[in-house]
Amino acid sequence: MDKTGRNGIRVGDISLPNFKDKYSALVEKHKQILSHLNFEYDLNAMEPEWFNAIDELKTFQQIESEHYINDAYKNNKAILAEGAQGSLLDIDFGSYPFVTSSNTICAGACTGLGIAPNRIGKVFGIFKAYCTRVGSGPFPTELHDEIGDKIRNNGREFGSVTGRPRRTGWLDLPALKYAVMINGVTELMMMKADILSEFDEIEICTHYDHKGEKIDHLPFNIDPQYLKPITIKVKGWKVDLTEIDSKEKLPVALMEYIKYIEKAVSTTISIVSVGPDRKQTIQMN
Repeated sequence: MDKTGRNGIRVGDISLPNFKDKYSALVEKHKQILSHLNFEYDLNAMEPEWFNAIDELKTFQQIESEHYINDAYKNNKAILAEGAQGSLLDIDFGSYPFVTSSNTICAGACTGLGIAPNRIGKVFGIFKAYCTRVGSGPFPTELHDEIGDKIRNNGREFGSVTGRPRRTGWLDLPALKYAVMINGVTELMMMKADILSEFDEIEICTHYDHKGEKIDHLPFNIDPQYLKPITIKVKGWKVDLTEIDSKEKLPVALMEYIKYIEKAVSTTISIVSVGPDRKQTIQMN
């Protein structure tokens, strides 16, 4: 809010002579906001630790990151940018209003780092062999049954900090196709294939029934009242994948699952994960 209001404090401001003035003006603004929210706090108790942290930050070398990164690019250095959240949490292109406050799609690397769009080479799309969601928001393929519980428990789908259970469901191809499209994904990487190993059958959402019409894309409003998943069933692989170390050893049913996804989203899956260890990463090409 401070950023879009044009009065936020930036990291570079901490070295300016008028930093304290900027800080004090912002404090007064937020005091007024908090006065309407019945929010209790003791600023005098918290400020010393905060200013100590500012002093610590001043000991680091400060750079103008856009120049630093573009100079690295000109010197043929590799630049890897990692997004922190799922595409459907994007403030502009996600399932609004159930989104975060920033651009989580590939284009966010450009605005976040000061890299021009034509500098981007490969875009790796990382997805799970099934779907999860944290918190509220639309989730067409969500499972509210024993299967959903098994996926959650086997996949350890709980918040790393809060321990909050994640919502789980079958793979949603319309959502995956949307993510591939808006990110310009050049190759996909499928995680947690091992979690589905115990199921005789696996479902895949291929289309939606949206107000009586069969569609294969995300509509503007993903309202569960008007949108139902259309799924197909495929054969499960029923094999413990965790000891597999090469593409050639993957079960036929899993390879068919992979090929089906590749054809549906017109994108190659280059890596399949069969466990949490680095050694459990299978190169597919």
